[in-house]
Amino acid sequence: MISKPKYINAGGTLLDLSIPRVMGIINVTPDSFYEGSRVEGEKEIVETAVSMIKDGASILDVGGYSSRPYAQAVSPGEEEKRVLSAIRFILKEIPDAVISVDTFRAAVAEKAVTEYGALIINDISGGEADGEMFGVVSKLNVPYIMMHMQGMPGNMQDNPVYEDVVADILKWFGSRIALLKDAGVKDIILDPGFGFGKTIKHNFEMLQRFNDFSVAGLPLLAGISRKSMIWKTLGIKPDEALNGTSVLNAVALMGGADILRVHDVLEAVQTVRLIEKLKDVNKEIKQEFYQM
Repeated sequence: MISKPKYINAGGTLLDLSIPRVMGIINVTPDSFYEGSRVEGEKEIVETAVSMIKDGASILDVGGYSSRPYAQAVSPGEEEKRVLSAIRFILKEIPDAVISVDTFRAAVAEKAVTEYGALIINDISGGEADGEMFGVVSKLNVPYIMMHMQGMPGNMQDNPVYEDVVADILKWFGSRIALLKDAGVKDIILDPGFGFGKTIKHNFEMLQRFNDFSVAGLPLLAGISRKSMIWKTLGIKPDEALNGTSVLNAVALMGGADILRVHDVLEAVQTVRLIEKLKDVNKEIKQEFYQM
């Protein structure tokens, strides 16, 4: 198995991934699936960002286009207005914040990076929704989070089918990674896309086999936070899914996740600390055994 990079370079800020990082979700949308994640207006956006950084977030992921199943389309102009304003508000208050722009539109991504200070591009379509995206990522030389999605938000949950969900996603990743590498992109993070064109069974199989995605030799992001695989399985609502999120985030960390994308930063940071402690003790036990 290829060893994964220990760092990603976000605009000169080296993010050490030897200990998993937490990415806080800031949705400047009126219709994201989890109502508690929606923010609007400068005051609420800044307060959310400050709170997340205080709680231990290393990255703030700002999105202006809801990607929940069957979400209504948002015009490029409206998405740009939402996202760029939020980035400006955050960086005015926290100049050294590492901002990821959550968009599948190359023009929005480019403007967010070049004019507003975003340092990472997070694309739910893996470059398939906008043919210009890979060129923009190459030109800007920023880390790129490439997520797998079968279909688009408007139709992705109609009838997702795979021969082998993990193998099929890895095959897709392989072809997309080759294109990015040919374009000179250095920092690539893979997100298998929990809930994006997958059934609940697909999602749990992906989580059970999460470490298989490490074969690509790239950092892995897990975005499980409050998703339907949790609340539908438990018969609850998204606003009751924090405990389930922490449980499944722990599983993802044990499977090799390098970044957790979450709504609830403090709980995710605590989960990382506990799993890292468990891993440290496990290493100590193994060392003591071999020294006997």
